[in-house]
Amino acid sequence: MAFASRTRNMFEALVREGSLNWLLSKRSSFAEEFEELERSPSAGNNWIPELSAVANIVVRRCSKILGTTSIELQESFNAEASDSIKHKSRYARNFLEYCCFRTLALSSQVIGHLADKKFRRLTFDMMVAWEAPAAASQSLINLDDDLSVGMEAFSRIAPAVPIIANVIICENLFEVLTISTGGRLHFSVYDKYLNGLERAIKKMKSQSDSSLLSAVRSSRGEKILEVDGTVTTQPVLEHVGISAWPGRLILTDHALYFEALRVVSYDKPKRYDLSDDLKQIVKPELTGPWGTRLFDKAVLYKSISLSEPAIIEFPELKGHSRRDYWLAIIREILYVHRFINKFNITGIEKDDALSKAVLGILRLQAVQEISSSSTVRFGSLLMFNLCDQLPGGDLILETLANMSSSRELDWGNNVAASGGMYSISALTMVSNLGFMFGSSSNNPSEAGLLVGELAVGEISLLERAVKESRENYKKMVLAQETIDGVKVDGIDTNVAVMKELLLPVMELGKWLLSLVYWDDHLKSSLFCLIFTYIIFRGWLGYTFASALLLVATFMVVARFCNQGRPLVEIKVIAPPPMNTVEQLLAVQNAISQAEQLIQDGNIALLKFRALLLSIFPQASEKLAAVLVFIAFILALVPSKYMVMAAFLETFTRYSPPRKANTERWTRRLREWWFSIPAAPVVLETQTQRVKEDKKRK
Repeated sequence: MAFASRTRNMFEALVREGSLNWLLSKRSSFAEEFEELERSPSAGNNWIPELSAVANIVVRRCSKILGTTSIELQESFNAEASDSIKHKSRYARNFLEYCCFRTLALSSQVIGHLADKKFRRLTFDMMVAWEAPAAASQSLINLDDDLSVGMEAFSRIAPAVPIIANVIICENLFEVLTISTGGRLHFSVYDKYLNGLERAIKKMKSQSDSSLLSAVRSSRGEKILEVDGTVTTQPVLEHVGISAWPGRLILTDHALYFEALRVVSYDKPKRYDLSDDLKQIVKPELTGPWGTRLFDKAVLYKSISLSEPAIIEFPELKGHSRRDYWLAIIREILYVHRFINKFNITGIEKDDALSKAVLGILRLQAVQEISSSSTVRFGSLLMFNLCDQLPGGDLILETLANMSSSRELDWGNNVAASGGMYSISALTMVSNLGFMFGSSSNNPSEAGLLVGELAVGEISLLERAVKESRENYKKMVLAQETIDGVKVDGIDTNVAVMKELLLPVMELGKWLLSLVYWDDHLKSSLFCLIFTYIIFRGWLGYTFASALLLVATFMVVARFCNQGRPLVEIKVIAPPPMNTVEQLLAVQNAISQAEQLIQDGNIALLKFRALLLSIFPQASEKLAAVLVFIAFILALVPSKYMVMAAFLETFTRYSPPRKANTERWTRRLREWWFSIPAAPVVLETQTQRVKEDKKRK
């Protein structure tokens, strides 16, 4: 009684002092509730002092839907939540999430809830309140007729209703919805999006097919998701050889069907399976008349069950957005079945995974109505497509599979009774929309799925995996931007840049060559003695380890010395510009040099073949004798002495006393190599090879 009296007095004081007048200055979605609170003598009983005025209004609406009071909701939260969730700094927002998630889980079970204007406004106002939930933050909201919300609020509330968004794609969806409003989502755009969702649902329910396909689908339990090719102005063509047949393309939750159009009816549908593991490949393809590759408007389907790939074309006058849309939704069904097969998902978890893919396609259809197709990346709005693109997408799917199979979180449909703090499952959502998958029951006690994508005051494992993947993706984008920024055009310019980058290595090589060629006798002698001692003592491994440690130390020192300083740019002297003819000649010269290198390599291989097969016995006998001698030396002499001898032989080869002998032996070795003939080569055509194979058989 004392608490209720204190809150009532606080509310009356706020009204008397005019603290709420700024909220009532304009007719917003909250105005009527504030007026009702002002008139109601018992309004203070439902006023939570820790919450802002807007959050109190949202909690009050939630309490009406749940059939309780705001105070009772607070008592339930205090009893169920852990101490970390009830921490003073996070109490207001976590309590608001608790009320929102319970309410949305219950409201989403009502058939036709998406068409309810009150439900739409409630979900948006939840986002508004989420941005300023605490009493101290109520002044951050300027309540007028054009409220807007940010990405964090949308990403937290919207996934609680699976048809609106999910954790994986919510950020991309928000960016598409706010592309023209500067990163803030207004209710007018949000309402258009939900209207588009409702129309997409009605369209999917009304999809029809031929009697031939209906019999096939019924036996497999497949549901139609999209149909195209029924309008003569937007045909769908299947390419067979150099000909193309118009027809109707149908996508189900398990396969892709094409029905060729005959005179008055459709032909027997061709089935392109997406559910079994047939090593399928679905990718964009170029098509054109008589087999030419001119137009980028087709989708290629390839699998081990087909003798040749199937090519489906989507003709349109401008662009290829229609093809891109179909490519995305076909891949979404393919990827969801790969996910199911990879993690051996069965039963109700399998139906839930298919439901997620179906909801993604519905969202994509809704976005198409309110956004320009050229600005929408279709794959980024479909969760399984996105996981295939993102770095760490496999970890996201693994987390999703673990959460689907585990029963650690109590996430049933009967949220009001169980006090659950989690959103409704995708399968239940799809079932409530009128789509039934498999044999799963619609009974709340049997169809509840423990997916656990959202939890009050906590970041779930799935959210954490998505966040980490997005951060890695941003790093990759930044890295790619730096790569694109340093790319230069022209062969001569790229060669100049490479020479500048390799300058330290070239200088080190020149220094080593000066030691080998004994340009300075003192330095060469010291280097030779030091390395000979290192090899004799067996310290060669320690020497390389020390070199690596020096490199690592240099990197650490550079890290601290260069911190805060601007990046040091590499300055390259650009060569004089080359015209087109000069560039072509440079390319031709480079190709000729590469051809010469390949020829020399082939000749060396043919000579080794001749030596190994003793095609020319005299040369082979000399090589065999040398190999036998080397084998005896390797068997009798310890390895460290062999390494030391090899080093001394290499390093002292160009010393003044041995220079003449080295040149003489090098000349003899070159003469011996050039005296070896190459093994013969006969070039034959493919037809001759086939004939020879037939003769052998």
